[in-house]
Amino acid sequence: MRRFARAFALAVSTFTAAVSGGSIAIAQSSPDPADWPALLEMAKGQTVYWHSWGGATDINDYIAWVGDEVAARYGVTLNHVKLSDTAEAVSTVIAEKAAGRTEGGAVDLIWINGENFASMKRQGLLIADNWAEKLPNYALADTANKPTLIYDFTVPVDGQESPWGTAQLTFYYDSAVLDTPPTSLASLADWVKANPGRFTYAAPPNFIGTTFLKQVLYGVIEDPEVLAGPVEDADFEAVAAPLWAYLEDINSHLWRSGRAYAADTSELKNLLADGEIDIAMTFNPGEASAAIRADELPGTVRSFVLDYGSMGNAHFVTIPFNANAKAGAMVVANFLLSPLAQSKKADETVWGDPTVLNLDALDPEDRALFDALDRGPATLSPDQFGETLREPDASWTEPLEAGWMRRFGAGG
Repeated sequence: MRRFARAFALAVSTFTAAVSGGSIAIAQSSPDPADWPALLEMAKGQTVYWHSWGGATDINDYIAWVGDEVAARYGVTLNHVKLSDTAEAVSTVIAEKAAGRTEGGAVDLIWINGENFASMKRQGLLIADNWAEKLPNYALADTANKPTLIYDFTVPVDGQESPWGTAQLTFYYDSAVLDTPPTSLASLADWVKANPGRFTYAAPPNFIGTTFLKQVLYGVIEDPEVLAGPVEDADFEAVAAPLWAYLEDINSHLWRSGRAYAADTSELKNLLADGEIDIAMTFNPGEASAAIRADELPGTVRSFVLDYGSMGNAHFVTIPFNANAKAGAMVVANFLLSPLAQSKKADETVWGDPTVLNLDALDPEDRALFDALDRGPATLSPDQFGETLREPDASWTEPLEAGWMRRFGAGG
C-alpha cells in the first residue's frame, strides 16, 4: 500500500491556490495524526459534521453515544447529519469543489460506501495523504486477515478512509412459519414462485438492494473473476443477462407482484415482523438477533446464507479534502476504532455490527469486552458463512443499478 512520508506536518503548512469568482482560496494541509498530542489539541472545540445514513434507530442511538464520548474525552462536538443516501454528502463536496471552496466545507466526516469512495477518490475529493493508517488505533485493525479493510470494492484504500465495521449479506426468516429456508438460488426461485407475495428485496440504489443484485450475479455468472476488473473490460450485457433472466422469472411472484419494493433493511425487517413476507435480508449478521432482543422480531427468527457464499465487505469513514474540522474528524475516526467503541457496536443489544479489530492482538482487558458479548439465537457463527464473496469492482455498481431500474424500476 502506498505510503506518504510526511514529517512535522502540523508545523509546516502546504498551500494550494484555487481561483473562484476572481478570488483566491487558500487551502492548508491536513493535520498529521502521527503527532497525536498536537492533533488532540487542535481538535478541542471543533464541531464535526458527520454525514451518515440515518435510517435505523439503533445506529442513530449508537452515533449519539459516540458523540457523548468524544465530547467528554476530547472536547469534540459531533453533529450527526442524517442521510437517506450517501450520495447526498458526495454531491455537497462536489458542488463545493466546483465553487472553489477548498476550506471550511460543510462535510467533515462521511460514512462511506465503496462506490462513493471510489468516485470521491477518483475526483480528488478526499484528504490525499495516508491519514487513516497513522491513527493510533489503526494498529488494532485486522488488516492481515481481512483484505476488505485495505480494498474497498477492489479499490485500494491507501489510508484515505478508516475502517469502522464489517458486513455480510445474511437472510433471515421465522422458523415458526417457514420450516426449511431455500439455500440455493434455484430453490429460492422455486420457493418464491410457490409462495407468491412472500418475498421481496430493496429497490436499488439502496445498498441492500444493490447487494442482492451482486449476490445473485455471482451465483449465475459463468466466470466470477470478470467482476474483479473494470466493467468496461467486459461485455456487460452478456455478463448481466443471466441476472436479469433470474429476476424476471421471479418478479411477478414477489410482494405486491413486483410492482413495488422495500425501501431498505428497516422496511424489510418490518415486513417480516408484520407477517407480510417470510424472508428478509440484511448486511449486518447480528441484526436479526438484535431485533429479537428489542422485541421487534419473534424469538423464532433464524438466519441463513446461500450455499455458494455470502457477499461481504467492510464499511468505512472518510474525510473530504475541504473538511472544516479535519482534526476533530480524525479524533472521531480513531475513537470508532477503539476496543470500547468496537465492542459496544458489536453488542447485539446496541447494534450488533461485527468488529474490524484483531481480537487476538488485544490486551486481555480489551479482549474481555468482546468475550463478554452474547451471540443471539439468530446470529450465525463465523464458520456458518462459508465463502465470502468480495464486492465487484466499483465500476459495476452503476450499470447494475441502471439496468435494474430500466427493467424493474417503478414496477417495471
